[in-house]
Amino acid sequence: MKEISSFDNPALDRLRKDFPGHHIWRSRRWDGQFGEYVATLIDPEAGVDATVMRPDPVELRAELMREAARASGCYRKVR
Repeated sequence: MKEISSFDNPALDRLRKDFPGHHIWRSRRWDGQFGEYVATLIDPEAGVDATVMRPDPVELRAELMREAARASGCYRKVR
């Protein structure tokens, strides 16, 4: 399966640059089309949940920011 490059999806490339503690990629749907944006935790200091998925890069960015706050202990109530 081909990895999406910044040429194909600059929002995905920005997410990868801004959140290096996660492996960020696009899932594939049953029909071969790209699905949700996925972030898999690779640095425990960058988040709490092992994997987060959102339908678009804006929502994934917001969730990864919440994850970073949770990991740093900035707040207790998650949602």
